[in-house]
Amino acid sequence: MSHFVALPLLLPLIVGILMVMGVNRSLHWQRSLGLLSTVSLVVITGILLLQSASGPIQVYAMGDWNPPFGIVLVVDRLSAFMIFITAVLSLFCLLYAMGGTDSLGKNFHALFQMQLLGINGAFMTGDIFNLFVFFEIMLLASYGLVLHGGGAKRTAASLHYVVINLLGSALFLVGVGVLYSILGSLNMADLAVRMSLAGEENAALLQASGLILFSVFALKAAMLPLYFWLPNTYGFTSAPVAALFAIMTKVGVYVILRVYSLIFGEHAGVAANLVEPWLLPVALITLVCGAIGVVAARDLRRAIAYMVVVSVGTLLAVIGTFTADAIASALVYLPHTTFVTAGMFLVADMIRQQRIHEATTLRPDLPVAQHRLLGLLFFAGAIAIAGLPPLSGFMAKAMMLVAVQQSSSVAYIWAIILLGGLMGLIAIGRAGSIIFWKVLPLDDGGKDAYTKKPHPDARIFSLSYAFPALALIAISPLLVMFAGPLSEFATAASQQITTPTEYIRAVLGSDVVALMKIAGGQ
Repeated sequence: MSHFVALPLLLPLIVGILMVMGVNRSLHWQRSLGLLSTVSLVVITGILLLQSASGPIQVYAMGDWNPPFGIVLVVDRLSAFMIFITAVLSLFCLLYAMGGTDSLGKNFHALFQMQLLGINGAFMTGDIFNLFVFFEIMLLASYGLVLHGGGAKRTAASLHYVVINLLGSALFLVGVGVLYSILGSLNMADLAVRMSLAGEENAALLQASGLILFSVFALKAAMLPLYFWLPNTYGFTSAPVAALFAIMTKVGVYVILRVYSLIFGEHAGVAANLVEPWLLPVALITLVCGAIGVVAARDLRRAIAYMVVVSVGTLLAVIGTFTADAIASALVYLPHTTFVTAGMFLVADMIRQQRIHEATTLRPDLPVAQHRLLGLLFFAGAIAIAGLPPLSGFMAKAMMLVAVQQSSSVAYIWAIILLGGLMGLIAIGRAGSIIFWKVLPLDDGGKDAYTKKPHPDARIFSLSYAFPALALIAISPLLVMFAGPLSEFATAASQQITTPTEYIRAVLGSDVVALMKIAGGQ
């Protein structure tokens, strides 16, 4: 058993503890340690990604307690893919925060590392109770990060965010408690085995627990009607935190995909295909409401936050068909929407710093000082986030539309995804025209009275400061360049997801009788 598998959790945990102990040390020390840790995390997760692509599923038993009795970490293609995306995103968010945002509070870097611990743990855990534990670590760190920098709007948004997630945590415990009381296990692979053998007398309770858990995961993913916390939380928090939170909703998407293909999938007996009747229609309605929110938003950051809701609805609508091709296409779309949305949060923050009066409110203001730099970044991000060719959004959406052709709801999926993209394009185009074209004149005391100039107090950015936003948006054409390997990896990952016996065998060993029962749907 290789201890290397545990490093994505141990590294941010140890570094976070060191930062708490050295909280009064210089900001330079915290930045250096945090950057070293995050770069190392990119390398480690990259190695795990390569190993998952060419080798078997890796299982790490904490304390050498054999499953299902001990806690396990599982790295298959899906979890390796997610922790690598998280590591790359966190590196650019941290680089941007080091431009000054991290100086607004002394605990930023410690909270940042703990946030990574929670996110990576949620992606890697093979135990459903420890999924709850990592959710709480992730949420406790996020509470502090949302409040970083202070302000009345951030405090109000944070309070809403905290209360609704505490309610979700309570429901999570109820759902897990019911599962454990009936099946006597918390290990996900073992739950899959026991679920397939459960009797009819327990069907109602098992289905109820599965639906309770689904409501919790829908909250984490920001599905209708549980997404109302997201626009304010993402719109009012600091830019690098909002950019990092672009992966937070994907944690909910990941868990829905994992739990309802492994534990409540086709093999689950009395609870088989539990959310299949619900997931697709709810996801499509979420997409519609998110698109309406984008168009109705009068602030650029809130519009981008609603884009996150649109991306969640798009992903889960495609995943809701529960076919291997559809899941593979959704996995191709996932990194695109995560990186580009995060990049747009950073671009919006740079725009805010050069619009002295209106910030990101969509009303005319004085011109931005660096209209070429910000205009180019905004234009590239707008094309990418709207899914226009030749960037990765177009490629991924085309794959998704093709992949759902066999679904009985194909007409609805096509119409709503395309309509959502059109509404997003209209909204982002309107925002760009207001920010860069509908500008107010500045009285310079000259004979002509007015000339179009930026405010003299507007901040001027260096290329190094703009680099994280540029890099995140530039990932979109890179995804197109490497579309072949990405598609192959996503196809292989979807095969693992839709074939749970491989996961169960890796975790529990060769329990041939149970595996045969699962494979036969008994």
